[in-house]
Amino acid sequence: MVGLRKPKALLLLVLVVIAITIANAAKDLKEKEEVGNERNLTEDEPKDKKDEPKDKEPKDKKDDGKDKKEDGKEKEPSVGTKIKDKVKGAASTVASAASNASSASVASAASAASAASAGIKGAASSVGDKLGIKGGAPSGPSIDVKASGAKGDGKTDDSAAFMDVWKKAIAASTPTTITVPKGDYLVETLELEGPSKCAITFEMHGNFKAPSAVNSRKPHSGWINFKKLENFVLNGNGAIFDGQGSTAWKVNDCKETGKCNNLPINIRLTQLTNSKISGITSSNSKLFHMNIHQCTNVTLHDVHIDAPPESLNTDGIHIGKSKAVTIIGSKIKTGDDCISIGGGTEDLLVEGVECGPGHGISIGSLGKYPNEQPVKGITVRKCIIKHTDNGVRIKTWPGSPPGLVSNAVFEDITMDNVSMPILIDQVYCPHGKCKAGPSKVQLENLNFKNIHGTSSTKIAVKLLCSPGCPCQKVAMSDINLVSSGKEGAAVSACSNVKPAVSGKMIPPACTEECKPDKKK
Repeated sequence: MVGLRKPKALLLLVLVVIAITIANAAKDLKEKEEVGNERNLTEDEPKDKKDEPKDKEPKDKKDDGKDKKEDGKEKEPSVGTKIKDKVKGAASTVASAASNASSASVASAASAASAASAGIKGAASSVGDKLGIKGGAPSGPSIDVKASGAKGDGKTDDSAAFMDVWKKAIAASTPTTITVPKGDYLVETLELEGPSKCAITFEMHGNFKAPSAVNSRKPHSGWINFKKLENFVLNGNGAIFDGQGSTAWKVNDCKETGKCNNLPINIRLTQLTNSKISGITSSNSKLFHMNIHQCTNVTLHDVHIDAPPESLNTDGIHIGKSKAVTIIGSKIKTGDDCISIGGGTEDLLVEGVECGPGHGISIGSLGKYPNEQPVKGITVRKCIIKHTDNGVRIKTWPGSPPGLVSNAVFEDITMDNVSMPILIDQVYCPHGKCKAGPSKVQLENLNFKNIHGTSSTKIAVKLLCSPGCPCQKVAMSDINLVSSGKEGAAVSACSNVKPAVSGKMIPPACTEECKPDKKK
């Protein structure tokens, strides 16, 4: 008998603890209701007293928790009353199970506890629905750009209407959604700048269209600019940002002059924090498609780039001086680097990107300017690169000031008919006018692993490191790259580096001494 009492006592103790926990939860919920904790409000529930309708009940009038009758009809119980009733019922269920523990089985007790938990969960869910909270994100007023005069006919300049709506959104005291209905919205340029008082969601169902005329701009300027925003969300729902750049590509003399910055970038994200951009396509930009600058904790998901191979200097996504940026699930077709990674980029993740046509996924170019910030913590994985001029690449200028690239990983990447699938180029000089001397950008802790597919050139792996600061701690593992050309079997060429090799290596590592590319 003594052996049987211990399990019953333990069961009783567990049930009592559960009952006490739920009772405390009920008390907390009651207290929060009675003191009127601050909460996220919908458009119909203004936060400021001055915004309330005059015939509304004063805020300090408390619900006594009892059902009352009004005009002969029974008044619906308050939200707080519903919470207390559900919690009370849940606690009663567990208490009952505890009192009958001597005759109840462990399974029935567990069932009672589960029912109580469900009651609490249901109460919390009903509160969230009542307060307009879904998935932790507060709802707020919605502003339709057409209500502010936007036409969306592809002919009328809608810039003023968008700016009017934006001014209202950044001044709003509750989270606000800007709604862009179906249509093609022609805009000259948009400076959508914060800071905002509350979070803004940009909900697009239409497209943006740029003027086709080629007008000189300030260097690095953007066509659509989002700046100084926190908790910003852009839901594109398939929206297209059409830069109409075909005319600009024909007059762009960047290849001859090296001056490529006087045309607009399609989309600039500057000083964004804790923000997400999804479901958009940047099409036919006059210059870079997207520039992410001085941002922190920004995610790009389902963001696509679409331009032909002849679109000069139209990098798909460029990142600089930014931390904790994630690019995931994108298809990038363009005339330059699919993704280019500039100085000051840290903790970047590129995953599930399909690149091509273009120039591959590149760190750099680096070392052209003094005082460039280090590039650290770069991960590129699970990507497909096809029919591009390069695969994964690190490029630095000769005669450069000191710099650093550290802790970069390229892994699980498929190459499809790519020219030089793996490339380190520390004598990068695309215009033939470069400073003399070796690059002083130090490359260290680089890892290339599980990279496979076909190379359109004989040299599938080229590690051309600087004699001024040879590459340090380069690891290569499970590389399988075969040549798809007529030059024979693929080879690997190296200079100023001794990589650590493991796993399968096709072609064998560093079988040739590599030389600078004379075709630059």
